[in-house]
Amino acid sequence: MSDFINAGWGYYVAAVTVLGLVACIALLLIAARRRVMAQDNTTGHVWDEDLRELNNPLPRWWMWLFILTVVFGAGYLALYPGLGSAPGQLGWSSVGQYKEEQAAANAVTAPMFAAFAAKTAPELARDPQAMAVGERLFANNCAACHGSDAHGSKGFPNLTDQDWLWGGAPERIEETIREGRVGIMPPMVAAVGNADEVHQVANYVLSLSGSPHDSLAAQLGKSKFVACAACHGPDGKGNQALGVPNLSDKVWLHGWGEDAVVAMINKGKTNVMPAHGERLSAQQIHLLAAYVWGLSKSGPVTTATATTSATP
Repeated sequence: MSDFINAGWGYYVAAVTVLGLVACIALLLIAARRRVMAQDNTTGHVWDEDLRELNNPLPRWWMWLFILTVVFGAGYLALYPGLGSAPGQLGWSSVGQYKEEQAAANAVTAPMFAAFAAKTAPELARDPQAMAVGERLFANNCAACHGSDAHGSKGFPNLTDQDWLWGGAPERIEETIREGRVGIMPPMVAAVGNADEVHQVANYVLSLSGSPHDSLAAQLGKSKFVACAACHGPDGKGNQALGVPNLSDKVWLHGWGEDAVVAMINKGKTNVMPAHGERLSAQQIHLLAAYVWGLSKSGPVTTATATTSATP
């Protein structure tokens, strides 16, 4: 009931619920009255020439079962939430039960995660048990967006390559999982110019990665790229401190080709990676970050691999 726009809806639901219970009792009292409607104790209704509806009273077992059902409903509404926004006498809620179950599960797994927390990302990446647990954490919390194979899709980064928006060091990945990220590309059409100039800048952007482009338009667009260089840098290599994409590689998060680049310049884009700091414990985030870090390494993780990947 917490999604009601105002408290009046809670009172409305409570009133309808109570009136429903009262109507059930009223229906029972009305139906329990035996009225003679014909001399032969029938209602006067006849079907198929000789099938007559009798006017017998309700069976007692049915009547008492009906009463018990209403009483049970009233007791349930008094003890549990159901009358609008009333919390119920027991104070139970689905959120509270979820938190209790989550706390119980965390208490069981705490020793295991404590052992994992003492290890570095390269050490965890070489631990089959740690990676098995990390894979489950990824499937439950990340796969919906990044895919079960972590290859992502349009608008959702591929976590198995070496292209990182916010840095690929384990510490940076932990920060991303814990705090979330918001990447904003503002519409740049006003800074770039008219449609022809946007076309030229788009082709210059494509030229940075060696993608197919109009070379003449790219030359004309180079001078106008200064409007984009404030974030992407004069060489278009981006800025991981701000989550700015590298335009000089061939990784296209929101689509490839001139049309996609033009649309990005004209309309901009906002990407949101939700924070998981309240959903996952620090130890779980540490293990999940190690799992994601290991996904981007081709072949077995070694000490040398860990050293070369230590910087964002």
